[in-house]
Amino acid sequence: MLHIVGAGLAGLACAVDAVVAGLPVRLYEAAPQAGGRCRSFHDSTLDRVIDNGNHLILGANRAAFRYLDRIGARDRLTGIEPSSVPFLDLASGESWRVSAGWSTLGRALSGRGVLVPGGTWSEFARLWRLFRAPENAIVVDALGPEGALYWKLWIPLSVAALNTAPDEAAASLLWPVVARTLLAGSDACRPYIAREGLGAALIDPAVDWLAKRGANLATGMRVNALNFDGKRLAALGCDGQQIALAAGDAVVLAVPPANANALVPGLGAPEETRAIVNTHFRLERPAALPFGAPLLGLLGGEAEWLFLRGDVLSVTVSAADAIAAKPAEEIAALMWRDVTRAIGQLGALLPPVRVIKEKRATPAQTPEFARSRLPAKTRWQNLFLAGDWTATGLPATIEGAIASGQEAALQVVSTQGAGVTSGRDAIRKDQA
Repeated sequence: MLHIVGAGLAGLACAVDAVVAGLPVRLYEAAPQAGGRCRSFHDSTLDRVIDNGNHLILGANRAAFRYLDRIGARDRLTGIEPSSVPFLDLASGESWRVSAGWSTLGRALSGRGVLVPGGTWSEFARLWRLFRAPENAIVVDALGPEGALYWKLWIPLSVAALNTAPDEAAASLLWPVVARTLLAGSDACRPYIAREGLGAALIDPAVDWLAKRGANLATGMRVNALNFDGKRLAALGCDGQQIALAAGDAVVLAVPPANANALVPGLGAPEETRAIVNTHFRLERPAALPFGAPLLGLLGGEAEWLFLRGDVLSVTVSAADAIAAKPAEEIAALMWRDVTRAIGQLGALLPPVRVIKEKRATPAQTPEFARSRLPAKTRWQNLFLAGDWTATGLPATIEGAIASGQEAALQVVSTQGAGVTSGRDAIRKDQA
């Protein structure tokens, strides 16, 4: 039996691969529902189903698409055509689309700039510095601080991907993002949007898929103690009861690092975090974003990303500790000011709004964090770790969370011996 503590994306991805490999699975989730920080819910103020936060999946997210294919939910995402990300500078009114591939060369040769207006090849060549950046390097040292490309692309990309300001974000964590997207062509850069929300795309299909295959999900059940016996984990403590582990049982701890540290003596998982603030507006009248896309990157204001789904327009601000400290009413007014400028509805009255502050949204993805991430395997024979904060080689994103769960499942299956060789091979085949 594989016991998975935490039914967020890391825990669900681990469970899916473990079931494919032939292991019986039980998940324990303290919240009333699965999903963790990736969830959807009906908001009474807006009378709409909204996501707690906005997340973007790109064509390069191999782990995410493998997970979606497993649970039969790839069609719940919609790819944006053409493969590009639109931007608007609120200060100047200038707008552009960032894309990769031959279009990049075409824009540069026509004098419009590399990737962004005014971007130069010499700025683009700084990616070599990002690739070679030492362990303690930060993004601004590798790519900045001057130039159109830095201000119009590297800063918003860094903040969005790492949820950490470029003057403290680890350059080593931005490199895999750039290498897998902008340097890999247009299909890798294609943004995908969850048509009906994150829950409908990433969580509900996985829960249903696991239930149909006999996996047990126990919600509202908090694991608050781990009992060790030498080199093994012997039992789980759940709300006053003890769940003994059999000789062949394993446990994957797929919880935030602070929770993991509280459960495992001397674990040392990095706990410093950064906030994300999402503001959701239910529009009184129809709106369209520039280029007709359902998302838009903003410069020159407080808002950073807009996402439009039906009559709900959502705003995301990352690395948002300062914004999160403000009252919700002030945040709503700040975001609405930028929204009305972006959609051409200046002077429109503030519509129904919901502000969601995720004060511990992700780890602070600094060089110290990059050095202190932990692998899936622990010093205990039957205890493994999963979560976007573990050593995946990727930033702490949806892709990182799913990849961590898949890696934990592979490590568990690999310890079980010859009896599950075919399951291990099945996981590895998909990862190839």
